[in-house]
Amino acid sequence: MTEQDVLARIKALVDQEHELRAQASKGTLDPKVERQQLAELEVMLDQAWDLLRHRRARIDQGESPDTAEPSSPGQVEGYLQ
Repeated sequence: MTEQDVLARIKALVDQEHELRAQASKGTLDPKVERQQLAELEVMLDQAWDLLRHRRARIDQGESPDTAEPSSPGQVEGYLQ
């Protein structure tokens, strides 16, 4: 997966988030379903941003960015802010 692939994935997830919020504001989406789907999207976005950071860190260290692997949802969600 290239950096462009990761960025495209992030954009697609953000677009999905906006669509969910639009459906919710129109009343065409059950609020419980919205919360569940938004929570899932947030985890996927966190993973994608984390992968992008890992790829860029490898480049800065003179390593191949292609060796970066996505972190698990538990690992990404467990990071301290």
